[in-house]
Amino acid sequence: MLTSIDLSSLVIDNLCDRASGKNTAVACFYFDFAAQKEQSCTSMLGALLKQGVGGLREVPEEIMKAYEDQKMVIGGRAPRLSDIVKMLQATSSKKRTLICIDALDECAAEHRVKLLDSLRQILQKSPDTRIFVTGRPHIQDEIGRRISGRVTTMRIVPNRIDVIEYLRARLNEDTNPDAMDSSLEADILKKIPEDISEMYVEVATFWKLFQVIR
Repeated sequence: MLTSIDLSSLVIDNLCDRASGKNTAVACFYFDFAAQKEQSCTSMLGALLKQGVGGLREVPEEIMKAYEDQKMVIGGRAPRLSDIVKMLQATSSKKRTLICIDALDECAAEHRVKLLDSLRQILQKSPDTRIFVTGRPHIQDEIGRRISGRVTTMRIVPNRIDVIEYLRARLNEDTNPDAMDSSLEADILKKIPEDISEMYVEVATFWKLFQVIR
């Protein structure tokens, strides 16, 4: 059975394959609830910017100038959020950009507001940019409010039979089969699919903002 991050990875791999040989860049970021303090809007967009710049043959003049300006400040400083947004606008205007963000609901609420507003600014300057986001249903309205335009929602629900087959496959890989009797195995095959099916509907809801790739 695929997890949310597995599904996102499959999408990203597919996009990378389809973008190969074209004037298209793919940048991705995976949010982690356990790292909310470290995963600020600035650090996340900075990671996307690094990936975007890495896919260009030449660094845009706007970005070179921005970094030179930062070096002139006493002691130097990291680019501010507004600077990073402008640089992402510059890179995405040079090459069609596909931005993939996994588990947006695990981004701290205060960072998520800034992130969605920043993505809206990027889309306004770079209409060819496409965004793919995964997250739980409760942030769907927030996305719709902060990013205007065509939004396509796709809900992913696991099939109970697939869950059972996955569990059986993992149980068959157990290196100590004698540790489990048939009664315990039956309980696992009955209880876990029920719990996972209910939970996974919440975890694996997908939003495809704008059209990912034609």
